[in-house]
Amino acid sequence: MGSGVQHALEQLKTTGVRITPQRHAILTYLMEALNHPTADDIYRALEPQFPSMSVATVYNNLKMFMEAGMVRELTYGDNSSRFDANVSDHYHVICQECGKIEDFSYSSLHEVEHSAEQATGFKIHGLRLELYGVCKCCSEKRH
Repeated sequence: MGSGVQHALEQLKTTGVRITPQRHAILTYLMEALNHPTADDIYRALEPQFPSMSVATVYNNLKMFMEAGMVRELTYGDNSSRFDANVSDHYHVICQECGKIEDFSYSSLHEVEHSAEQATGFKIHGLRLELYGVCKCCSEKRH
């Protein structure tokens, strides 16, 4: 998975952003974490490596990654923003009990965007699809 990180960092450099070790670590962590971590999660994971880092530092860097179009902020019911470094087209399934978010892809949704353009004349830039349910862990707990 390392190549994605390198590519992302190259992209950032072209926008004139300095790549500090902290930024490198935050981005790497985000790209490898499949659970869409919160800023707190990232802070806790990286604090041992960067004792001087604060949650605010993490948050400011995430904001900068978002402005660069490399990270998406996901705001869901539990009011904590989660961050997703996968900006390719994909959708989210969200557990209504524990708040876990999983990615899934479904290619024929491109047809929906296309139909929408045809029908409205809009230029469609994106689609956000969320499915709600109960994850495996939570449903096993119930039984």
